[in-house]
Amino acid sequence: ERCETRRQDFGLWIVHARKMHLLKSAVLLILSLFHLPLLSLSWSITRASLSTLRMTSSPSDNAPQHVVVAGAGVIGVSTSYYLATNFGIRTTVVDPTGQVASAASGKAGGFLALDWNDWSPVGQLARRSFSLHQELADTLGADNIQYRRLTCAALSVNPALSGRPSGKKLTGIEWIKEDEVQVMRSLGDESTIAQVHPKLLCENLWKIASTPQNEGGVGSTLLKGRVVSPAYKDDKLCGAKLTDVTILECDAILFACGPWDVNIMQGVKYHSVVIPTPRVLSQSVFFDGLGDPEVYPRPDSTAYCTGFPDQACKVTERPGEEEVRPEAASRILEAVRQASGATGNDDGVLSASPTITQACYLPSAPDSLPVMGLLPTKYSNHNCFIATGHTCWGILLGPASGESMAHLIATGECNKYVDLRQFDPARFPNIGLCQS
Repeated sequence: ERCETRRQDFGLWIVHARKMHLLKSAVLLILSLFHLPLLSLSWSITRASLSTLRMTSSPSDNAPQHVVVAGAGVIGVSTSYYLATNFGIRTTVVDPTGQVASAASGKAGGFLALDWNDWSPVGQLARRSFSLHQELADTLGADNIQYRRLTCAALSVNPALSGRPSGKKLTGIEWIKEDEVQVMRSLGDESTIAQVHPKLLCENLWKIASTPQNEGGVGSTLLKGRVVSPAYKDDKLCGAKLTDVTILECDAILFACGPWDVNIMQGVKYHSVVIPTPRVLSQSVFFDGLGDPEVYPRPDSTAYCTGFPDQACKVTERPGEEEVRPEAASRILEAVRQASGATGNDDGVLSASPTITQACYLPSAPDSLPVMGLLPTKYSNHNCFIATGHTCWGILLGPASGESMAHLIATGECNKYVDLRQFDPARFPNIGLCQS
C-alpha cells in the first residue's frame, strides 16, 4: 500500500512538474520515494538551524524595534503584517515602485493547494500556509480578498485524437465542453483547494500593518526606493543604504526582492490574461495538451489564464516594468479557447476578449527551494535576513513564510510550525547582494 501511494504521488508530480521550474525537483522526489536524506544539500549551523531546539512565541529582550523590508510583494508584506500583529514591531517597506504587489504578487493566479507539496521539502510550509489563508480570510473578510474554496481537475485534450471510447461518460466537468476532453482526473475538492486574489490579499495585509499608532497599530510605512546594502556603525547594523545614498535607520533588514538584488536568483517569466466569463465558475483546470494551459476562475466572473513560461534567466527588467509580448498573450488565449471548446465567437465561457494582459517573473533559486533565514558570512551577525525563491507557489507560501520570518526576526528562533533549516541561505556559499 505504501509503494502504491508513493507511485500515485509520483503520478501527481508528473502532472504538475512544469510548475516546479527545475529538474532538481525530480531528484528531490526520488530521494523522498526511498526515504533517503537530501545528500545534495549541505546545511550550515546558523541561528535559524539551532532554533528548533527551543521554541517561543514571545520576542527576545533585544528584539528589533524597526525593521526595513526590501520588497512589497506577498513575502515582504506578510512579514510586515506578522511583525506588527504578533510582535508589535514597526516596519518600513521599501519598494522600487512605491506600491504594494506591483510585480508577481499582483499578477499571479492565487491558486492554493493544501497537499500538492506533501512529498517535497516545502510540504510543511504549504500546509501551514493553507491554514493561514483561511485564518486571514476570516480576519480580513473573504470577499475583501476574493478568497473561496473550489475544485480542481486535470483534463486531457488533444484535437488529433478521435475522442473517448463510444458511450463513455465523463463526470465532474463543470464548464468545459465535454466533447473536447479525452480524460478527466480530479486534483482536489473544497477541502484541499482554494484561491485568493493576490493583489487584494497584499493590499489588505498592508492595511493592517500600516495602521497608525493613534489607531492602535504600529504605523508601518511604505517608501519608494531600493535598498542596495546594509549600513554599519562600529561594526553594528545601523540602517539600510538606499540608491540615493540615504541611510534609513533600522536594527534589522529583510530582503524579500523576488528575483532581484540577490546574486543567486533567477526569474521565470509568465504571461497571463484575464477573461470575463458569463457566470461565476468554480473549477480550476490544468489542461494536458495544447501546450498545457492553466485556467483559474475567480468569483468576480473572470478567469485567469496562463501557461507557456519562458526559460529561467537573470532578470534585467525592473519590477512593475515587465514587457508584455503580444504573441505570448495570444498564444495563451488561443490555447485555452481551443482546449475548452471556445472559438472567440461567443460559443464558450472563454470566448470574451481579455480585460487584462500582463507578465511577471517568478523567483527561483538554483535548487528550486525557498531561501529563508539569515544572510551568511559578513551579514550574519548584523540582523540581515532574506526570504525569496518561492517559485510558482509564492502566493500559497506567502503567509507562512511571513509568519516564520517575523518570528525569526523578532526572537532569533524558528516558530513551532515550520523548520527553516532546509531553506537556510548558507547552503549557497557565494550568496550575496547585487550592488548595482
